[in-house]
Amino acid sequence: MSPDANHPATAAEIRQQPQLWKLVAAEAELRRSSTDGFLRPLLGDQRARVVLSGAGTSAFAGQVLAPSLTGRLHRRVDAVATTDIVSGPRQILGEDVPTLLVSLARSGDSPESTAATAFADELLSIVRHVVITCNRHGQLAKAHSERADSLVILMPAAANDRGFAMTSSFTSMLLAAQLTLDSDGSLGRYVDRLGAAAGDLLAERTGQLAGLAARRYRRVAYLGSGALTGLAREAALKLLELTAGQVVSYWDSPLGFRHGPKAMLEQGTLCVVFVSTDPYTRRYDQDIADELRRALGAEHVIEVSAHADDGRPAWHIGDLDHVPDPLVALPYAVLAQQFALLASLELGLTPDNPFPSGELSRVVRGVGIHPLPGPP
Repeated sequence: MSPDANHPATAAEIRQQPQLWKLVAAEAELRRSSTDGFLRPLLGDQRARVVLSGAGTSAFAGQVLAPSLTGRLHRRVDAVATTDIVSGPRQILGEDVPTLLVSLARSGDSPESTAATAFADELLSIVRHVVITCNRHGQLAKAHSERADSLVILMPAAANDRGFAMTSSFTSMLLAAQLTLDSDGSLGRYVDRLGAAAGDLLAERTGQLAGLAARRYRRVAYLGSGALTGLAREAALKLLELTAGQVVSYWDSPLGFRHGPKAMLEQGTLCVVFVSTDPYTRRYDQDIADELRRALGAEHVIEVSAHADDGRPAWHIGDLDHVPDPLVALPYAVLAQQFALLASLELGLTPDNPFPSGELSRVVRGVGIHPLPGPP
């Protein structure tokens, strides 16, 4: 069956990502002067903290970005889910330092999205907001569009996925956040190579991914180091969502996986290792891939790498050997999305809506926001 048969939105939204990345990069360059002008007053203060926030997939985008941004911005950068901010605002925002709160949200209509920014306004003396969203009509965008202390960055309209799972919205917001916070504007030069790598991946690896999906794995583990740990978490969620929980997926770092979580392995588990482009980190990623091949058999371990290493049985993706991991995460994410799509179809589900009875919905509902209590 064609991958487009029962899920026209999800399939198209995966395929369109290389073109969307070009649009995101072009728009980031056009607004660079105004963006830098907005950020400079706060980021010029060495005390300033950057918080990357979102819920679910949007939160994982922040987890991909935070490790490298700490080094690039030479300051503290934390990835904290809006769900954690809302449930414990004084714990997360208890340090009253100048703060840039970067909110990532596909719809901006999840209750936690606006509540997190409101709690930041209430608890912090100095806070500025960058809102990166795919929905100009969402509550988050509306709440911040007229504020002088807020910058709303809208993704191209096509990035507002119609399918249940976040695909192009995830990678578009991830790229936009990197380009917005990139202090020297140098990362945009990689976008064409990233798009070409993703397009080649879909053209060349979809058949192999379909073969893996046909095996109907019961368990799948995604592993990645540093920025790619956040990607592993997103990849695991994508598979769990699009298979409606019928495939149990797990995520971890290659080193962390050995400290107990390896117990989830059984014969017939699929393990996917996202390999870092950092030469030192890559050695640990390759070590766990080799160990898993010995334990499970080579056919059950996929080593995904931008590095064409001599003799290694890796799936090589593009000419990306020197591209930073948060950007390599973009084509890596496309691979994970395509596999989740094919696994969903193999199980007879409709990925555009894998929960037809409504157990889960595209926009989270039913969350009540409780008033912030006074200080203890």
